[in-house]
Amino acid sequence: MNRENTKKVKVGNCYIGGSNKVLIQTMTTFKTSDKVKVARQINACHKIGADLVRVSILDRDDVKALKYIKTHTSCPIIADIHYNLQFAIDAVNQGIDKIRINPGNTAKNELLDKLVDLLKEKEIALRIGVNRGSISNLDLNKDIPTQLVEKVNDYINYFKSKGFYNLVISIKDSDPFITLNSYRLLAKTCKYPLHIGLTESGIKEVGIIKSCSILSPLLLDGIGSTIRISLTNNPKEEVKTCKRLLHSLGLYPNYPTLISCPTCGRSSSKNLDKLAKQVLKFLEDNNINMTVAIMGCEVNGINEASNAKIGLAHVNGGFMLFIDGKTIKKVPDNEALSTLKAEILKLVS
Repeated sequence: MNRENTKKVKVGNCYIGGSNKVLIQTMTTFKTSDKVKVARQINACHKIGADLVRVSILDRDDVKALKYIKTHTSCPIIADIHYNLQFAIDAVNQGIDKIRINPGNTAKNELLDKLVDLLKEKEIALRIGVNRGSISNLDLNKDIPTQLVEKVNDYINYFKSKGFYNLVISIKDSDPFITLNSYRLLAKTCKYPLHIGLTESGIKEVGIIKSCSILSPLLLDGIGSTIRISLTNNPKEEVKTCKRLLHSLGLYPNYPTLISCPTCGRSSSKNLDKLAKQVLKFLEDNNINMTVAIMGCEVNGINEASNAKIGLAHVNGGFMLFIDGKTIKKVPDNEALSTLKAEILKLVS
């Protein structure tokens, strides 16, 4: 599969699939009825790179908040609907950009028919989001990816029968291998754009490692038009992690690259990790697309980081500043960060 061969689906001012870039998603953590906090969180995530943001709809108060949220944000918003399809209908009428349903708690009935007619009328997209919980009679003795794909296809066929094709598909599990194999199996026949991710992946480092272990091979296989890296209670970290992953795979070119060595006994610097974090934050916050190196000693200095535009290599008593592989000057430890920032800004300007 090549993601460029998938159907192109419009969501707000974005397009998912086709020749478009891989879009980054996250989800708000406040109850949607807390509309001011939700709008602020959406704007904060959008500012640092989220292309789409999903909100949960639990009750009518959440639905009523959507109009305010839509008028106070510029990012396409997805309404996450479970059990009550009337909320989905009401969300569309409030101006939502996309609906997500779970076949595990969404019956194919007259209300779903009504939703489909409204989605067609207003040209709104829908995501079929399947996970292990979507199958009430899941047989653990049978191939789980096959059962998940069958569930997806059952609902795809339903929407096809209604003449509705504005679909995005996801097929997630908390088990990395089940998720990986499910998407690979689905991608063999599915021409709809796929939203990929690992559900309930865990807290920060654990969730990042588990998610990237399956997202990387999928993206390199050409599978996935939009992604989310689910991390417990941290949507901004989700967005940053998605950008870093996509950049590492050559799918997000306009982004900084930080080269930093792991340090060893050769390095006399005691704060290299702190310096590297400060430099990365500076580059990301200012959207500076540049390769910068922070190295712990002269051995791993200019030669190891020869592909860096600019960098610092620690030597006894300070840092050596280099640009384009040439030594410029030596600066004291306490001036290294400010000097590097100033030189980067000169290069940018």
